[in-house]
Amino acid sequence: APFVPFRSESIYLNLVKNIYKDAPDSVHLCDFPVADEAYIDSELERNMDLVLSIVVAGRAARNTANIKNRQPIGKMYVKAETSLDKAYYDIILDELNIKSVEFISDVAEFTSYTFKPQLKTLGRKYGKLVPAIGNYLKSSDGTALMNELKTNGAIKFEVDSTAIELPEEDLLIETAKKEGFVAESDKTTTVVIDTNLTPELIEEGFVRELISKIQTMRKEADFEVLDRITVSYSGNEKLAKIFTDNADKIKTDVLADNIIESSNTDGYSKEWSINGEKITLCVSK
Repeated sequence: APFVPFRSESIYLNLVKNIYKDAPDSVHLCDFPVADEAYIDSELERNMDLVLSIVVAGRAARNTANIKNRQPIGKMYVKAETSLDKAYYDIILDELNIKSVEFISDVAEFTSYTFKPQLKTLGRKYGKLVPAIGNYLKSSDGTALMNELKTNGAIKFEVDSTAIELPEEDLLIETAKKEGFVAESDKTTTVVIDTNLTPELIEEGFVRELISKIQTMRKEADFEVLDRITVSYSGNEKLAKIFTDNADKIKTDVLADNIIESSNTDGYSKEWSINGEKITLCVSK
């Protein structure tokens, strides 16, 4: 509050008063601009609302699956009331660290349903037929029953020549997620992430973690932003191979001229546990 009025005045004098000599002498003498509703892009707003909803649900799915944000995920499926222009896909992929996204019309293939009779209500309605009703529900396709329930508001069939009609309050419904997938929803949007991580994705996750730790060490060592460094590491064969296979990318991201395997700790060194793998890192100018 004390300095913002002066900073805004400096910007105004530089960018406005210097160019438009008839402009007011101070930004604080100007009127607020009048909004031009012709510039409102309703389609852009709709797309970004959907992007936000997908990202919120995607982050929730990551948390449910206990997958760190720096660990790339192969694929995500999205079910939404409207489609999304592909120009917005990159935002989603970047925000959620996911390789690809696919819009689908139904997420039923990632979810299974089990139906049981609600004894509190069915006992009064159907008496002796309740066991047979339970057998019918148990032997039926849960996804087909759920589709019928959503479409018609009730499940209808016959038992011993008696017409049975079961609305949702007469049913106990259990939901199970398909192994290897996690689903979460935000408003009317549902996302499903594939939690099956390939060796390539796992390696990329390690690379991102190593880069993050080295960048943290640069800051803790009080290096300048453009300082070139040498990175050395020791104590872990698995991470040593990852360093070797991804040396060029790591060098580029952390401004390293050299990455060497060495127990020499001349510089700023620190021991880390990266996804359960212990390693000692050292950075020096």
